[in-house]
Amino acid sequence: MSNQDISVFAHEHVFLGANQKRNERKVWLVIALTASMMVIEITAGHWFGSMALIADGWHMSTHAGAMLIAVLAYRYARKNANNRSFSFGTGKVGDLAGFASAVVLVLIALLIGWESVVRLVEPVPISFNQAIMVAVVGLIVNLASAWLLRDDHYHDHDRHHGHSHGQDNNLRAAYLHVLADALTSVLAIVALLLGRAYGWLWADPVMGIVGAIVISRWSWGLIRDTGGVLLDRTPEGGNLESDMRDAIESDTDKITDLHIWQVGPGYYSVIVSVASTAPRSPDEYKSLLGGIDHVAHTTVEVNKIMATA
Repeated sequence: MSNQDISVFAHEHVFLGANQKRNERKVWLVIALTASMMVIEITAGHWFGSMALIADGWHMSTHAGAMLIAVLAYRYARKNANNRSFSFGTGKVGDLAGFASAVVLVLIALLIGWESVVRLVEPVPISFNQAIMVAVVGLIVNLASAWLLRDDHYHDHDRHHGHSHGQDNNLRAAYLHVLADALTSVLAIVALLLGRAYGWLWADPVMGIVGAIVISRWSWGLIRDTGGVLLDRTPEGGNLESDMRDAIESDTDKITDLHIWQVGPGYYSVIVSVASTAPRSPDEYKSLLGGIDHVAHTTVEVNKIMATA
């Protein structure tokens, strides 16, 4: 058989997200915005002798670093998309980056919670007007960043259909970082306004503890979802398995083994074993699965069984 004859059976394993390049540009814009704000806050803090400005500036640097993980993951996945040493491509690199970012987010939540507990036990003087100004500016920057990082495809399509087939967990991780920062800014503004009005110094650390708990819950959700993808967990919330059984099973054909796992945002790989009393070719079974969305790579095994009387 010539190389030309077998070339028709060759196929790529490029399972990158449909909007990967667009999402990468979004994260770069947010990094530029966050890093610029970080430099301004740290510089102004040193100039005016404000620890609140300096602390918020360094806090923003942790989120900029986490988002740098996201863009480096996009670049690595794209650069190695055709590297045959990756059996099913590099579509899951974004989930690996999302998992790492979620761990960073947990650490940030723990630090916020610890600092809040310390300040609850040992209150410190607060320059309310200056701190409120920092929190408002930080909120504006983070809301702008969150708007840039919103995942249109996920929110507009997948959520309304009860599944997350198109979700980019790498972008989601970056989005949660700026959303967490926005949450801390909102809670800080509320606490500082209460503190300035009524002298409640305890309101600031209490809001910090609330923020740490909420961020931890977000982080756990991201760790659970990205960890499931990395461990090839069967996708939840969709109808892939039932759709495949409906497409193949009949009086003569039964699925005896079925494996479904995600290989990239919006892409799934399938290995299916069929037992049949009247077996057809693997290609015929593949064609039955051809109309199911999100299935990008299919392997079919066919076993003949004797019909029972």
